[in-house]
Amino acid sequence: MRAFTAVRALDRDQRNTFVASFLGWTLDAFDYFLITFVIIRLAAEFHQSVPHILWAVTATLIARPFGALLFGMLADKYGRRTPLMADIAFYSAVELLTAFLPNFTAFLVLRFFYGLGMGGEWGVGAAVAMEALPAQARGMFSGLLQQGYAFGYLLAAIAYWLVFPHFGWRGMFVVGTLPALLVLFIRSHVPESRVWRQGRAAALGTPNIFRTFASHPGLFLYAIALMAAFNFMSHGTQDLYPTFLQKQIGLRVGQVSLVVIVANIGAICGGTIFGALSQRFGRRRAIGAATVFGALAIPLWVFSASLGALFAGGFLLQFMVQGAWGVIPAHLNELAPGDVRGTFPGLTYQMGNLIAAGIAQMQAGFAQRFPLSGGGANYAEALAILAVMAFLAAIVLALGGPEARDIDLAGVR
Repeated sequence: MRAFTAVRALDRDQRNTFVASFLGWTLDAFDYFLITFVIIRLAAEFHQSVPHILWAVTATLIARPFGALLFGMLADKYGRRTPLMADIAFYSAVELLTAFLPNFTAFLVLRFFYGLGMGGEWGVGAAVAMEALPAQARGMFSGLLQQGYAFGYLLAAIAYWLVFPHFGWRGMFVVGTLPALLVLFIRSHVPESRVWRQGRAAALGTPNIFRTFASHPGLFLYAIALMAAFNFMSHGTQDLYPTFLQKQIGLRVGQVSLVVIVANIGAICGGTIFGALSQRFGRRRAIGAATVFGALAIPLWVFSASLGALFAGGFLLQFMVQGAWGVIPAHLNELAPGDVRGTFPGLTYQMGNLIAAGIAQMQAGFAQRFPLSGGGANYAEALAILAVMAFLAAIVLALGGPEARDIDLAGVR
């Protein structure tokens, strides 16, 4: 009821801003996760091993900090709205080109360029949303916003189920151009951030992320370390999971899609609930609770013997993983120095991504080095061991760090 009341209390501009930010992140994640369902097919198409194909995922993750820095700096200098539209149009065009690429080298290059767009969208979108929404409901909307990522993964699973059997992997990337339509909505319905306009009016000079880093090095390094742990936790439980279901468990296309869909329903629920809980109990406590329970769900997630248990494990684990992530949009925007809020959340998030960029390759290599007794790579063991390490790091960093819940985002620090 509180959530429903909070949504009804928003005015038209606040609703449109949040919807645009949510859909931007949803469709960004949708495009990213398309590749995770067709890794085996791409390996056959380009005559590469699975670890080599995963370089495409790594290339995307490596590029994301550069995109966050570029589009974030533009958002701090020129406003949130125009850079957000440019970013969405850019990554949509890259997705269309991916559908027609001729070889593996071109594929790697385009996935790097896609990473630039993906890295830019989250930071700018989260900033414009958090600046537009009331502080007392920031936690709940943070949880909702971050679950655009899980919703995008869910949409990718549906596309794999419905599009791939008929049009192949290239058809899936054609569908990935849909985010371009969001630019029209932002242009006609989303106003510029009032907080940004006020901040620019009061600012004495041009925002400079490097000068701000020199003034707050500990804050930047802490946020990057926290985001590295979070990205090891999320990508380590998501990117190679469809491959595990296909190769080690032997599930068919529809079964893989259903397991991932159920897991992402859990993610959407968890992110929303823990985001709202963080408004009452604090950002650090909410993250700590989600990560502790997430670590306990790992055995059910990858060592289950039945399809029903895999459904339960996927639901519970992603409920907790994205429960912790649901706090992050509010948490990072509250910690951010006000004059570089368009850059700080996205840059620290994506620098964490850079540190965790090789997680899928690490898992694939580990799985092949320790094969199953009957032959084949042991993806379950690789996923479980690295997930435990990521959860432990996230618990320690979240509980030991700073918090600025409900701070006035219009203040420039």
